[in-house]
Amino acid sequence: MLYHWLYPLSDQFAIFNVFRYITFRAAMAILTALLLSLIFGPRFIATLRRLSVGQSIRDVGPESHQKKQGTPTMGGLLILFAWLLATLLWANLANLYVWMAIGITVLFGLVGFADDYIKVRQRRNLGLTARAKFLCQVGGAAAFGWLLISHPGFDTVLTFPFFKELVLDLGWLYLPFVALVVVGCSNAVNLTDGLDGLAIGATLIAAFTYAILCYVAGNAVVAGYLQVPFVAEVGEVTIFCAALGGASLGFLWFNSHPAEVFMGDVGSLALGAAIGSVAVMAKQELLLTVVGGLFVLEALSVIAQVTSFKLTGKRVLRMAPLHHHFEMLGWHESKVIVRLWIVALIFALIGLATLKLR
Repeated sequence: MLYHWLYPLSDQFAIFNVFRYITFRAAMAILTALLLSLIFGPRFIATLRRLSVGQSIRDVGPESHQKKQGTPTMGGLLILFAWLLATLLWANLANLYVWMAIGITVLFGLVGFADDYIKVRQRRNLGLTARAKFLCQVGGAAAFGWLLISHPGFDTVLTFPFFKELVLDLGWLYLPFVALVVVGCSNAVNLTDGLDGLAIGATLIAAFTYAILCYVAGNAVVAGYLQVPFVAEVGEVTIFCAALGGASLGFLWFNSHPAEVFMGDVGSLALGAAIGSVAVMAKQELLLTVVGGLFVLEALSVIAQVTSFKLTGKRVLRMAPLHHHFEMLGWHESKVIVRLWIVALIFALIGLATLKLR
């Protein structure tokens, strides 16, 4: 909104010319989302406590988690508020990619909200059935994929990290591929959300990384120089990613160990879907497995654990997802969190390095 109100004034006042620059508006989106989180966070958490919106903790797992019983949850609403408001304030709202990113985020946020609401209302750790949640996610992701394919100038070609000339045109198979990326990323972030600040810290890193990748993809000169796919107008999604980074940083203030609030599924499902959708729009879908490497490891740890137990009756980890395995080995929760943040940062740096290592 501010872009549309203030940039036209640049004809009379040169200072407003800064609104044409994505980098300036991205920086402002970060600060806006951060400040909104910090300002409204305490009151929001107090409201959750007053409404008894508390987290139910399973009996299985590290005993230290039992003291978290009743900690306010559904803090993802705070993230969404700060994140989307900052995006609306600083982005060019005539850009369809921005609205598609907002739409898929809100849709997955609603699925997560329904799941959290059932958990809180019935005082249990189970919300929507897995089938209902999965069908909603696939339906929303498929609709997003269809809109992308229908968008003029967006192609269905898949590029591969580290390779300049290796490409694959998926055609209409791109639609289920998009659904796989978005739903997979959403659930991977959800699985990672098991320790104080772990998922939001990793999301912060991925958001800022994809802010850079979206800016590169949307700039014809830079994309041409780095020989990555150029996607006209997708540079505006940089604002969306920057706002996500700012909101994540603000939420981390309250979610750091010991957490004052949990994000809940309303946060984790929306965050994962947003990152997955941005990766698709920037034509860096496969690079998501590198940039979001921590999320991939967490998801694979669950798959490996379940598969091994069903086939052999034995577990490959002491407990899945991966972060709980390290806790069961005796690592303190804070140590697990910080070390996995470092792992997430390493993956993000490797992802950025692929822009030149091609």
